[in-house]
Amino acid sequence: MRKIAVMYGGSSQHQRTYKTSEFGQHIHTCIPVREFAETPLDEFDVLLIPSQTHVELLEQNVDKIYEFANTGKVVVTFGPQHKEWLPEHNWEFRPTNFWWWLEPGADSGLRLPGENHDLFTNYLTLGDATWHQHGVYWPSEGCETLVSTVDGGSVLYIDRINTNGIWVNTTLDPDFHFGSYFMPATERFLRGFLPWLKEGQI
Repeated sequence: MRKIAVMYGGSSQHQRTYKTSEFGQHIHTCIPVREFAETPLDEFDVLLIPSQTHVELLEQNVDKIYEFANTGKVVVTFGPQHKEWLPEHNWEFRPTNFWWWLEPGADSGLRLPGENHDLFTNYLTLGDATWHQHGVYWPSEGCETLVSTVDGGSVLYIDRINTNGIWVNTTLDPDFHFGSYFMPATERFLRGFLPWLKEGQI
């Protein structure tokens, strides 16, 4: 079992998702972002950066996050990271359509090139990863895109090539929506994603 640490921002959404809900059982510890620089990470296998983490405080700790990854460990990021701190992620802004599902012949625009990956054969369906989108990534050649848009932009991908560790990056923001008490798919996503992160084949 992998030990998961969360860079904890202290918002009500983070508190519900990572501390007081059923999903807290998968988290070994929450490290307050203002204490992150002084906190040893050696005992952890996974570092999860939530969506809507304070950008300036996050950027102050980028070197430490890379040091963690370069020991061969796993870094996970939720939500669009538009700042240039992720390795070769190439984020592209796209307008968010919150009401796509009300349109005639509604199509989320999401596809599942990673249908044979352990995350989607044993833990999630594409429906569990479908609510709305916050832009896309165009990661380096050799990264593995699991969820994409119809034109090939990455919504969820795994990067094993740009550092000595593994990065699981997604523009999806399940923690924010679950923590805000809306968007049922995000509950299903977390119910599959966090156990996979803890014990699945990354």
